[in-house]
Amino acid sequence: MTKFRNQLLTSVATIGFAAVVSIAPGIPAGSGTPGVTEEEMRAVMHGWSAKKKILGKPVYNDDKEKIGVVEDLVITPQRWVPYAIIGVGGFLGIGKQEVAIPMSQLKEEQGRFFAPRATRYAIRAMPRFEYAKQ
Repeated sequence: MTKFRNQLLTSVATIGFAAVVSIAPGIPAGSGTPGVTEEEMRAVMHGWSAKKKILGKPVYNDDKEKIGVVEDLVITPQRWVPYAIIGVGGFLGIGKQEVAIPMSQLKEEQGRFFAPRATRYAIRAMPRFEYAKQ
């Protein structure tokens, strides 16, 4: 795993900790003590906050063109974060669509997110991402 992916997983784990604890298989609701160990807290403190460092941040291509904005991170039932949901196209939110980009295809450099070899046209041509109806 890349350093970016490890940091991202740590931050998402921090943000979703309460939700994960409440739905974790094999742990009855209301049993055990919620919280993290001192060792886990040190890791959490050095992780990224998805809210502060990832969500809402622009994504650029190799030509430094803005191709979209990170709208969401998808956590699978296995507690993986394999996809970033990127809002692309549109003007002032009109005509915008969301697409899923595998985290393995994004890289972070100096606080900026890049989708190497992506173009605006290729991203807009991707299938529209829609959340499952529950």
